[in-house]
Amino acid sequence: MEYVKTRTIMTKSNQGNLWFGIDYHMNLYRGCSYGCIYCDSRSDSYHIKDFDKIKSKENALQILEEELASKSLKGVVSFGTLSDPYNELEKDYKITREALTLIKKYGFGVSIDTKSDLILRDIDLLKEIAQNNSVIIKISITTYEDELAKFLEPNVISSTKRFEVLKKLRENDIYAGVLMTPVLPFVTDSVDNIKQMVRISHENRANFIYTKMGVTLKSNVHDYYYERIEKLYKGLSKDYKTLYGNNIICSPLKYSDLLEIFVKECNQHHLLCDMGEIIKDYKKKIPLKEQISLF
Repeated sequence: MEYVKTRTIMTKSNQGNLWFGIDYHMNLYRGCSYGCIYCDSRSDSYHIKDFDKIKSKENALQILEEELASKSLKGVVSFGTLSDPYNELEKDYKITREALTLIKKYGFGVSIDTKSDLILRDIDLLKEIAQNNSVIIKISITTYEDELAKFLEPNVISSTKRFEVLKKLRENDIYAGVLMTPVLPFVTDSVDNIKQMVRISHENRANFIYTKMGVTLKSNVHDYYYERIEKLYKGLSKDYKTLYGNNIICSPLKYSDLLEIFVKECNQHHLLCDMGEIIKDYKKKIPLKEQISLF
C-alpha cells in the first residue's frame, strides 16, 4: 500500500438533500483499479495522479476518529464517491471495515457506493449501525448484460453477481438498491436495458433504483472514454463528438421518453426511483448530540 498525506477525512456535504441525504463525504482510498471506461473520478478536477493505482490516506483512521468525536450532527457519512471502498486491497488492509467500526462507535449513519461483493463481509457491522442510525447501500450496475458490463467495467464482478450481492443485503434487512448510473448514449440507453434493470432489481428485492440518464465527461475523461468506446462500436466516438462536442453532460437523444419508461416500470414493480422519496424512506431522524449544561 502506498500512502498519501492528508489533513482531513470527512467533509461536510452541501448537497445532502440532492444526493441521498448524506451529511458528510469521505474517501479512505484514492484511485481505483476497476478500469470503468466512463469513470468521472479520472477528471483533472479531482487532482488524483496515477488514478489506476490504489492508495490510502496516511493516519486515516486516527484522523477519522478525531473528526467523528468532534461532530454534533450524528449524520450519514458517505463512502465511495470517488473510489470504491471495497477495492482489491481492502480485503487485506480492512481500512473500510475499521472505519465502519468507528462509525458504529460514535453513532453515525452510512451511505456506501460499491461494485464489489466484499461488502458482504461487513454485513454484521452494517446491521449494528442500522440499529441506531441510517444505512443505505447503492450497488452500482449499468447494464444487466454481463458481457457488455465486462467491457465497460473490465475489473469488476459481473452484473449478475452484483444483483446477488443486492439480494443478500436485503435478506439481512439492510436498506439497499441499484445505482443505474451512468446511462451511456447508444450503449446502455435501450428500452430493453432499462426495463430489464428495473425488473431484475425488483426480483432481487431492491428498495430502490436510481438513475441519471446520461454520462458526465469532464476534461481529460472525454479522450479516455472515446478511445475505449471506439473499440466497442467502430465509429461511435465520431458520433459522440458530432452530437456532443465538448459538452460535459451527454444525455440520450430520447431522454424524456426513456425517463418516462423508467418511472413507469419502477411504479409497476413498486420500486422507489425519486431521490426525495428514497431519502425519506431510508433516513432516520437523529437528534443532535446533547449539549453539556454549565449549570
